[in-house]
Amino acid sequence: MASPSFVVKFFALISLFSVCCASRILTTQIEDPQNQQLLRYHNGALLQGKIAVNLIWYGKFKPSQRAIVADFITSLAASPPSSRNQPSVAAWWKNIEKYYHLANAKKPSSLSLYLGKQILDESYSIGKSLSEKQIVQLASKGDQRNAVNVVLTASDVAVDGFCVNRCGTHGSKNALVKGKNYKFAYIWVGNSETQCPGYCAWPFHQPIYGPQSPPLVAPNNDVGLDGMVMSLGGLLAGTATNPFGNGFYQGPSEAPLEAATACPGVYAKGAYPGYAGDLLVDPTSGASYNAHGAHGRKYLLPAIYDPSTSKCSTLV
Repeated sequence: MASPSFVVKFFALISLFSVCCASRILTTQIEDPQNQQLLRYHNGALLQGKIAVNLIWYGKFKPSQRAIVADFITSLAASPPSSRNQPSVAAWWKNIEKYYHLANAKKPSSLSLYLGKQILDESYSIGKSLSEKQIVQLASKGDQRNAVNVVLTASDVAVDGFCVNRCGTHGSKNALVKGKNYKFAYIWVGNSETQCPGYCAWPFHQPIYGPQSPPLVAPNNDVGLDGMVMSLGGLLAGTATNPFGNGFYQGPSEAPLEAATACPGVYAKGAYPGYAGDLLVDPTSGASYNAHGAHGRKYLLPAIYDPSTSKCSTLV
């Protein structure tokens, strides 16, 4: 089980002497050329094929909030025509392809994500305090084959470990579909707006500890949801490259470094603890971002560890 957002915020804010910026070359682990990577490949399957991303909304979310996340998922597939010469969500996601070539250079597999179903549970059907087991229960409401089921919990929902040591998680679950055994991947992300925005929505809120700097303006004018997109982006990267706990990662399998968490707190070139990097700024709204998305959206997405260069790769 992975907890990328916790690792991101933890290292970004308290590792004052371990600066990771976009140009920093990361230390390799062993001398075998096939394993000279920060993230070791454990010979397991990567997420592949045409995969639906189903959104399971637990609690109260406005339609405008749901649209922020839905547009982000849509943006993964292709850059909008208006942003072809600008950094885009699709260009950010393309970095993931390098892991597929590294896993099987002769015949690399591929992954295509698309927005699937959206399931609403606005009545808090299993309460407002959830365990990990209940998160998996909610995730099981989505398709259990060729899917990533994303559980998004509202700002008034408490989840075990939320705001204490994590902002979200990803994992997998066995499922029996038409008499055959399958595994589906799932993700959970919480809305931290009222519970711990300084922990899970930095840099759009003052950090709760570490170097203090003024909060940035959120690109979709929603600190909680923009924070969720940052977490979701990192968790999707981890899910694609380490969906079943035996893909690309470093460290203990229960709390691994993965494709996004290998570059903690880095969102643009020039990043250092307490500073997200030299981001783009919208001249009208003053919002900070690094990626263009569908329907004129702008997002802030974490750096991805590039296995071909052993560097943290950023869009800007």
